[in-house]
Amino acid sequence: MLETTFAATELSRILEQAAIYDCACPAQICKQIGSLRSLYDYQMHCQNMTDSDRQVHERIAAAVHVSHAEMERCLEDVLTLEGWDRATLTMPENLQKRLFDAACQAGEPDSSPD
Repeated sequence: MLETTFAATELSRILEQAAIYDCACPAQICKQIGSLRSLYDYQMHCQNMTDSDRQVHERIAAAVHVSHAEMERCLEDVLTLEGWDRATLTMPENLQKRLFDAACQAGEPDSSPD
């Protein structure tokens, strides 16, 4: 069984916050965690189970288990480094403002001379 630190609803919350403020790093990690979970589920429920297939699926599942745990630790570290509120999974205001300001500057017309 794949152990999880973050529930699917928590990953969705982080993705939502990241999308609002165009912050790709936590979102990318969440997407990879979701993909690893799907891959693991597939390996555990594949109907094609000859002896060699079973070994293949077990090997892939074992690799996913290690990768998934590392990506969840990575997400925890990134959220801590960026100062996210772990209880509400809300992006910190200073990061929201920095990302908002950067987006506003990117949307301003170029005022440099020709």
